[in-house]
Parts: sequence; structure tokens; C-alpha cells
Amino acid sequence: MNSINQNVYREPLPTIKDWLTSKINNPKEKIKNYFLSLFPFLTWIYRYNLVWFWSDVIAGLTVGAVVIPQGMAYAGLAKLAPQFGLYSSFVGVMIYWFFATSKDVTIGPVAVMSILTGTILDDVHKIHPQYELHIIASALAIIIGCIVCAFGIFRIGFLVNFIPLPALAAFTTGSALNIGMGQIPTLMGNNKSFDTRQSTFLVFINFWKHITYCNLNAVLGLTALTLLYIIRYACTRCMRLYPQREKVFFFINTLRTVFVILIYLLISWLINRNVPSNPHTAILGNIPRGFQNIAVTYIDRQLFSVLLPYVPSAVVVLVIEHIAIAKSFGRINNYIINPDQELIAIGITNVLGSFFGAYPATGSFSRTAIKSKAGVRTPLAGLITGILIILAIYILTPIFFWISQASLAAVIIHAIGDLIVGPGTLKQFWEISPIEFLIFWIGIIVTIFTNIENGIYVSIIASAVLLLYRIAKAQGKFLGRIQMHQLKFVSDNNVHSTKRNIYVSFDHCEGTNPLINPSLRKNGIFIFRFYENFLYPNASNYMEKMVEQIFNETKSGKTIPYRNLGEQPWNLQTSRHPEKEYHPNEHRPRLHALILDCTGVSDIDITALQNLVDVRRQLDNYADWKVNWHFVGLSNPWVKRALISRGFGSTDYDRTVFAIANTDKNLNHEDDSDDDHERNNVQIEDYSSIDLSSNTNAALLPILDTDMALFHVDIDEAYAAAIASLPLRQEIDTSIATAP
Repeated sequence: MNSINQNVYREPLPTIKDWLTSKINNPKEKIKNYFLSLFPFLTWIYRYNLVWFWSDVIAGLTVGAVVIPQGMAYAGLAKLAPQFGLYSSFVGVMIYWFFATSKDVTIGPVAVMSILTGTILDDVHKIHPQYELHIIASALAIIIGCIVCAFGIFRIGFLVNFIPLPALAAFTTGSALNIGMGQIPTLMGNNKSFDTRQSTFLVFINFWKHITYCNLNAVLGLTALTLLYIIRYACTRCMRLYPQREKVFFFINTLRTVFVILIYLLISWLINRNVPSNPHTAILGNIPRGFQNIAVTYIDRQLFSVLLPYVPSAVVVLVIEHIAIAKSFGRINNYIINPDQELIAIGITNVLGSFFGAYPATGSFSRTAIKSKAGVRTPLAGLITGILIILAIYILTPIFFWISQASLAAVIIHAIGDLIVGPGTLKQFWEISPIEFLIFWIGIIVTIFTNIENGIYVSIIASAVLLLYRIAKAQGKFLGRIQMHQLKFVSDNNVHSTKRNIYVSFDHCEGTNPLINPSLRKNGIFIFRFYENFLYPNASNYMEKMVEQIFNETKSGKTIPYRNLGEQPWNLQTSRHPEKEYHPNEHRPRLHALILDCTGVSDIDITALQNLVDVRRQLDNYADWKVNWHFVGLSNPWVKRALISRGFGSTDYDRTVFAIANTDKNLNHEDDSDDDHERNNVQIEDYSSIDLSSNTNAALLPILDTDMALFHVDIDEAYAAAIASLPLRQEIDTSIATAP
């Protein structure tokens, strides 16, 4: 064994000092990079060119033409005058490009955020009528803007990842149904007969109760909605039939909203031009020219405290809608966004927007899709959109007077149709996870029968409960050994075969053939695999099931566990004569070693480790000797440090199995054959027979820490080590069994 000492390897365990050093290494460079990351436009603006410019002009003008009617329509959802939708649209596109990491996203009023803002304004204004609606909206924008911006600055945008897809789908679908049902009365002209801000199902019931109050608005609304769908269908079909003119049909399809609004603006003017003070159909009315509400955002302590309960739902909607859109189009167009920087962008946009009279704005899916399809090259396209909105605010407001509200309702209903999850997606939800499919429907039902905020909270809480349940009920499995023969067909008549051991669960949960039976645990060696992290929520579940199985398949190490009736635990169902229950010839083995496959474990906490220590004490007492605990696949040095601190890893007997590697470069060819692979990574059971100090074996080095005999490279090595220490234990066990 002297030769071993000349080639020892001791793995350096991490320290708090090392961790702090890694985090604050080169602080000046990190601080510089952090502040540069706050203004991403600095990385590309100096390379701006005419090719990019013309692409951005086309995309910016296209989005601007769409956002003007949409912005005014969505302002109505927020219970605000149309000009506030234009203010929000302008600020969003003009400021976002400074901080954006996405070239496609368009910031501005969106349907879901608008309807949520409208609900909040309604609730607050009923209690505190002294605050004007736009004052409340601007105050809400600055509050949630500051919160979201702080999330980005402190780099905690990862919290968004805890909101799963079913919760997002339930939120968007439920919101779309809520918005659509709320706009149908405006479309049909009977919206003055009842409150359209009630729960979706109540609006549906009241709409049919007051169907007789529908008027001329229904003609404008229904025909406008029909025309929007006809144009979209025709353009989509023509793009497939005439791919060479796809770009032309794309722009026609994109500008269909503008086209329909202009047509029905003309129709509305023809109907109402002689009676502007008492129009036959609902029209927008006077829209003030320019920015009439530029001012320092007003917010006092009372208004802040009243808005505070609504902030969580507003922040969730603002963040998840924007990040989901930005990530989606980043994947489509092959670039990566920075979620934290995006939070800063929408946070600052809403903070500064509040000074222009804007209400909360976020990324728009429909306008982002249009911008992407139009060939946008940089975020600077938003500047072009902003210029177009300014022209509309200062020049086109007299024309906006005649816009039909029914046609705007048609635009909203048409736009939110894309938010509803289709049958194909629902089928996928059901096939992948029925319980998440159920969560999706719970979120929708709650939204329909109450409101959007409750739907958000319920779906997210249900998803969080499911996540915690899955963590707490994490599965661990006992493994058995199978000798696998791997066949390699070299030629038609030449088959090369290699064999090795693999370890699979006894219940074949990996999908292995049930006709192949892993070897049974006849020697008291158990192999247990963790399939998830070993943390406090699941520690007890892991350990309880593991210990229960061990007790069922092994015998106690004590000849007579309880000498008399008084020593028996009260909760054990045993006979009144415990000394008669011992059977020396019992076929079950005595527990010898436990191999834990920790390949799936990246972290361990104090509670889980204490559970491990308690079980070790329990099993040692049960087996009546020290049970060896072998660990495989430990990838996190902090996990090793934690285990070593509680006495795991080392053993009190001479080590007989080592994993070594051959580092001789002459043997490591670029086209490693199977034989080379086996020669470079071998297990040697008689390590003392290898003279590592000689020239011939100078390249043989231990792979893991030589002092930590119970930390192993793979299960095969751990199993060999457990087998190597078995003979002495078997002699002891045999002597006990044959004792008189």
C-alpha cells in the first residue's frame, strides 16, 4: 500500500472565502459591465446603417398605423378617454428602445392590462370619487413601474419562471373571454342598459335579457367584425396560393384594422354628420389635441394605500405578458433576451409614461407579431412609430371624433381572439399532464364567474401547490443490477460484443423490458436512486420509503431484539413472547451497505442532511453494526462538504477498490476505440499490486479523493467496494447465526 501514498489526491472542499472571492472577483469590471448592460442600445447604435434604417421605417410605420386605433380602443377598456391610449402608446415606443434587448416587442396598451386597469379604476373611484380616473391610472403606472424596475435592477426576474404555461394560458384565455363578452354589448348597442364590468357570466346573462335594446350600432359592429375576419382569411389563403406575393398580402392583412376603421369612420360620418350633438350611433366624440395631461404624477398616501392591494395582480399581468412575448419572439428570430433588463425597460417606460398621462402598458402580442413579420432590424423602429403617433395626436384628432365605438369594439374582439387557447393546445395539455389541464380550467372558470385578478391568483396558487406536492412526493427507487451485452455490428458476419453492468429499478420505471429481471438483493447491499434534489420538503418521504423497504427485505442484526415484554415499543404488533420470534435460519440478509445514487441531486440542505444522519443511526441500531453508506454522482462540492461534516464519506477499514484513470497521452487517440475506452477508465480491485511509482504506471492516477473511500465515480465501483468489505461481515453474521 506504500505506492498509493505517492499518488494521493485530495479534493479541495469549497469555503465561504472561496465563494465570496468568486462573486467579487474583479469588481470594477463587473460594475462596469452591469451599468453598460442597463443601456443595451450602446452595443449596436454605432453600427446602425441605412439597410437597418429602411427596414425599421417600414416596420415602425406599419405598427404605428395599427397602434393608433388599437390604443384608442383599449383606453375604453381601461375606463379612460381615447387620448390616454394614444399617450400610453407614444411613451411606450419612444422610451423602450433605449433599454430593450428585444427588437420585436412593442410596448403600449394591451387588452388584458387595460381591462384589469379598468377594473381597478372602477373599484377605487367608487370608494374615493375625489380622484379622477386618469389620476388613479397614472398613479398605478408609477407604482408598478417602480416595483418592476426594482425587480430588474436587483436581478430577480427569475421569479417569472415560477409561473407555468397552464397558468399563463388560463390567464390569457379567461381574460380574452372576459374582454370579448364585455365588448359584445358595445358591438350590439345595448351596453347602456346594464353594467358591462360585471363578471363574465353576468354580462352574458344580462346581454340576452336586454337584447331588445340593440340598435343601429349592431349593424356597424357586426359587419365590421365580419369584414375583419374575411380580410384575414382571404389574405392568409392568398399567401399560400401566391407565395411570390406573400409580402403584399401580409401588409394588406396587417393593415386590415386601419382599413376597416377608415371605412366605418366614413360610414359613421355619413350617418351622424347632421346631428353631431345627438348621433344615431355611438361615436368617440371630442379628443383633445396634443398632450393635455403632462404633469408630475399625483399620488398621496391615501391613494397609494388604496392601490396597494391591486398591485400584485397588476405586476403579474405586466411582467408575464411582456416576458412571455419577448422570449417567444427571441426564439423565433434566433436571439436571446435578458429578462432582468426587460423588466427594467418596462418599469422605466411605465414610470416615465405616468408623467405624460399614460396608464400601465406592456408588450403587445399582436403588434409585436406585426413588427417582426414586417422585417424590423433594431429596437429603433419604435422611434418611427412614436413619431407617427405624435402626428396623430396633433393633426388627426378632429377626424377621430367620428370613429364608431361599435367598430372599435369589433377591433378589440377580433384582436383578443388570438389569445384564446385552441383545441390542439388543450389536447396537448391533456396528453402531457391531466392535472395541469385541470388547473387550466379552474383558472378559466374562476375568471368567468368572478374576475381576472381572482383567476390569476387561483391558477398561480394551484400551480404552486402542485409544484410543492411534486417536490414533497419526489420518487426514489431501489435498483438492481443487469449485465448488459452491447453489440456492435462491424460487418455482415462480424459482431463485436462488450459487456458491462447497468442498474435499473425493480419496477422498470425507466421503460426497461419487464421480462428482464434485475438481480435480487441477497447480500444485504441496497442501491437507492434519488430522482430529484434531496431537500427538506421531500427528505422525510425519501427516507421513510427507503427504510420501510429495507426493513421488509432484511433481518435485524440482534439475535433477540427485545428480551422481555416490557422492552417492546408500544406501537409494534408482536407476540407476548419476543424471544420466540427470532429465527436464526431466516433467509433474509442482514443489512450491510447502502449505495445512494445522487446523480440527480445538485443540492442538499440542513433538514435533509439531518434526516440522513437520523436514518444512519436507526439502521446502525437495526443491523447492530455500522452500515456503510456509499455515495455516487456527487457533482456539487458543497454537497460533499455537507456530507463530510456529518461523518459520511470515510470508512474505518482498508480501502480495496479504487477508480483510476490512465492519463498517458500516447494511449488517448482521437478515434478512441472501445478497447481504448476500457483501458483509459478501469477499476482495479487489488490496488496494492500496482506500483504507481514506476515509469510504466506513472499515468495511473486516482479519479476521486483517496481519503473519501465511500464517494464513488459510478455505481459499479460503489458496488464493488461494498462487495469487497462483505466477507468479514458474513463471517460475523454466520457466527451469530450458529451460536447456541
